Amino acid sequence: MFLRPDPFRPADGPPPRQLGGFFRWSLKGSWPIIALDASFSALAGSMEALSALLLGWVIDATLAAEPDTVFSGNLWLIVGFVAFYMLVRPAIFGISAASTNVLLMPTVFPQVLARLHRWTMGQSVTFFDNDFAGRIAQKQMQTANAVTQTVSEINNTGFFALSSIIGSIVVLIGIEAWGAVALGLWLIVYVALIQAFLPHVRGRSKANAGARAMVTGQVVDTITNIKTVKLFGHSAHEDSAALEAMQGYRRTARSFGVISGWYRVAQMALSGLLPVILLGLAIAMWQRGEATPGDIAAAGAIAIRIAQMSGWVSMALMGIWRAVGEVEDGMKTLTPPHGLIDQPDAGALQVPRGEIRFDHVSFAYGQAKGGIDGIELTIRPGEKIGIVGASGAGKSTLVALLLRLYDCEKGRILIDGTDVAAVTQESLRRVIGMVTQETAMFNRSARENILYGRPDATEAEMIAAAKAAEAHEFILGLSDSSGNHGYEAMLGERGVKLSGGQRQRIALARAFLKDAPILVLDEATSALDSEVEAQVQSALHRVMQGKTVLAIAHRLSTIAEMDRIVVLDQGRIVEQGNHAELLAMNGFYARYWNRQSGGFIGCDESQNAAE
Repeated sequence: MFLRPDPFRPADGPPPRQLGGFFRWSLKGSWPIIALDASFSALAGSMEALSALLLGWVIDATLAAEPDTVFSGNLWLIVGFVAFYMLVRPAIFGISAASTNVLLMPTVFPQVLARLHRWTMGQSVTFFDNDFAGRIAQKQMQTANAVTQTVSEINNTGFFALSSIIGSIVVLIGIEAWGAVALGLWLIVYVALIQAFLPHVRGRSKANAGARAMVTGQVVDTITNIKTVKLFGHSAHEDSAALEAMQGYRRTARSFGVISGWYRVAQMALSGLLPVILLGLAIAMWQRGEATPGDIAAAGAIAIRIAQMSGWVSMALMGIWRAVGEVEDGMKTLTPPHGLIDQPDAGALQVPRGEIRFDHVSFAYGQAKGGIDGIELTIRPGEKIGIVGASGAGKSTLVALLLRLYDCEKGRILIDGTDVAAVTQESLRRVIGMVTQETAMFNRSARENILYGRPDATEAEMIAAAKAAEAHEFILGLSDSSGNHGYEAMLGERGVKLSGGQRQRIALARAFLKDAPILVLDEATSALDSEVEAQVQSALHRVMQGKTVLAIAHRLSTIAEMDRIVVLDQGRIVEQGNHAELLAMNGFYARYWNRQSGGFIGCDESQNAAE
């Protein structure tokens, strides 16, 4: 278990919004592997000083021996030297690399990504409405990768370098104490240089990461809506928007490049100073008879290796600070608290009957007006209700509140006497089947899209649902570029390979398969032609049996046979009754009915308020 942690176990609570706390939250559970990897890295780093020490011993032994006795007189030293370079050193470096690439990174990256993804999935729909889908996905990947890179670089660079420097100081103390002092003073100046530059690197990296994510969001948004772009002939407009985002990224990238360049120049100048100091001191001591040629070689090897390593460490530290900047940028987007949460004692909703009650419900999206106001409505178990109203009357708001996509600002919604705010959101939405006008398809097979309604359904149940939705026949004729056919054919992103009517029939099949006690139809047959609509309406009548149904429709003919029709206007219920009763009232519903042309409510009745 020590070496095989579960990277997909849930995190402890929400992600902190402070950097240190966020790293601890992200990495909890992986510390044993991180510590093991750091140990291997430190062991590999110690090989650097040992290499220099062995080199010095071999040189001194060679100079002290006669040419014909160099090998015979120093056999074990030479065997040890060869074994160290050919076996021990490669093995330790290999173990260190394997630890990073086999244990550390394949554990940390999916762990951080899984935790961020779970937290993001728990956000309310408002969170996603206010951002680019591509940008959110980019932030998840960017942040998980940056956390992983930070840990990996700290281990592979920090512990490696620290172990090398400590070993080097020990070796230098044995050769020349002043060399160890000089190395210590050089390290102080080196750390001061890092402290001077890296905060600027971190800030500019943060800005660069934000600009890069904006480019991704803009490009993904355009590609997602490519048909609309082409239909409106706005390729130039989208190109301009993308170029503007790219210009922003170019500016931040250049700013980051400038600070990186100056940092590199300063670091290389300081690195070049170290061999001059250490070799100069070693040679001076040799002149006084206080050091051997091997000591000079060892000091030189250490000086050159640390000088080289300082450049590597400097760039690695820049990478770490850059990654930290990306983490901070990702935290801003991904760590806000959930806007819509379950109560601590929330349980699963049970629906033995299916009664729905809107108890003086008001909701205006935080605005002064709009949405719905003071809705008092009881839907009896098994009753079929039609919801009618002009655009902006509050129909979709009513459904969104029932599904608890938002919390009521006033009042409450009860299902079989239980407040929907007192149960878990997952259990609430499991008991409500819904088909919307804008059907949502995954870029998965037809089978997977239908089974989304009930993943444990049998093949026979899935096909029966497709047949009930009049989808079975056209699904059998589907194919994709990979050679899949029928129910195995991929539908493309958002179902782009299907017509609107085909997408809607698959959505209906999904709802049929779910077989929830409450059914919500939001313009469920709007994308169907008259012949298919008649067939699906027949199937809908069958599937609605025994269910409580809310049906939103502009084509009043589709809900004329409902048990009751509720008419909304400006967020209030203004009329309700069956079709005949509402016509007799000669009010809103009668005007809608009389003014319909081609099955749509007259545009003159539309309101400006957003639902």
